[in-house]
Amino acid sequence: MPGPTQTDPLLMSFARGALTRRSALTGLAGLAAAGLLTACGSPGRNSTATSGAPNTAQQAAPDKSDTDKVVNWSNWPEYIDVDDKGNHPSIDAFTKSTGIKVNYNEDYNDNDEFFAKVRPLLEGGQDTGRDTWVSTDWMVARLIRLGYIQKLDYANIPNLSNLEPSLKQVQFDPGRVYSLPWQSGFAGIAYNPKATGGKKVTTVDQLLHDPSLKGKVTMLTEMRDTVGVVLIEQGVNISQVTADQFKAALAVIQAAKDSGQIKGFTGNEYTKPLASGDTAACLAWTGDVVQLRADNPSLGYALGQTGIPMFSDNFVIPNLAQHKKNAELLINHYYDPKIMAVVADYVNYIPPVAGTKDILVKKDPSVANNELIFPSQEILAKTQVFRALSAEEETDFNRQFQAVVTG
Repeated sequence: MPGPTQTDPLLMSFARGALTRRSALTGLAGLAAAGLLTACGSPGRNSTATSGAPNTAQQAAPDKSDTDKVVNWSNWPEYIDVDDKGNHPSIDAFTKSTGIKVNYNEDYNDNDEFFAKVRPLLEGGQDTGRDTWVSTDWMVARLIRLGYIQKLDYANIPNLSNLEPSLKQVQFDPGRVYSLPWQSGFAGIAYNPKATGGKKVTTVDQLLHDPSLKGKVTMLTEMRDTVGVVLIEQGVNISQVTADQFKAALAVIQAAKDSGQIKGFTGNEYTKPLASGDTAACLAWTGDVVQLRADNPSLGYALGQTGIPMFSDNFVIPNLAQHKKNAELLINHYYDPKIMAVVADYVNYIPPVAGTKDILVKKDPSVANNELIFPSQEILAKTQVFRALSAEEETDFNRQFQAVVTG
């Protein structure tokens, strides 16, 4: 791991000027029309189920890490630090400290789209050409269920001790055997006061029923976030949701769509209409809102009072990865608070590494003091993660949700 003399210059490279994650992402907004972009994946995290019997046998390849100093990493677009020259300082620091070259690819546009690319290889017992990638919680659950990813070797990740305590135990991967979080975020309500007549929009009930917002509301194409916020307002804990509760929440969304209250469902492409006022209020992800507020501080954002849907995007290592140890060393690198601070300062999602805020208090207090990036314990106590679904449930829930979205 790089010592202080190596990481300090990196920290000095923090730059939030001309090039920000949001300015780069909005340039790609046209691609998001089909729900392909994520805020971090954000999202565009659309999910459909997969068929096929589980293949529970992990498959390890002879590890070339010690002789082949390379690691192949797939991630979501615009989900890592970028300097004004288009370089990734945190990756450069890893290569400098370890001698390992990172082949970094932003080819993870959507969970299902990516899964469709790698599944035939994994199913056929072939190398995917990737040593690690970043999948959303529910996709990790699917990959574990199908036996497509390998257990992590903690001996290569000593910085795991810096993992935020609240992220250590998750339903989809008990004990964090197969995955470690890259970034996390919340789903909430964003609104443009110029389009709402100065009115604050802070509840799902307003979003779905306020006549003054009719035809100017959007929800997300991500099932777990859109249905999740409705379920939570109905008093349901989404970590324990039943099929009947899910159906009841969908009926509320369907009614709002049928009445003309909801004008559509979006991936990240909600950002431009929200900023312009064409959309008055919408469901939105925290990282997007932080960046939008940098240009338009008047935009409002509200998290649920009784519960908040939370997601994480997670490192995993696929079967037959050729450089597993190098992938684990890469994960270890990002669990250094000084390195994660560089990433958090750029992407504006919730970092999973304890100590990151302490670094940013000195380097970028505006980020360190933003509760959408470093939420208080009071906020974290309200977070809920949509429970892991069986293959049959995933098929059924998505069929019902897509009928509302596209019907």
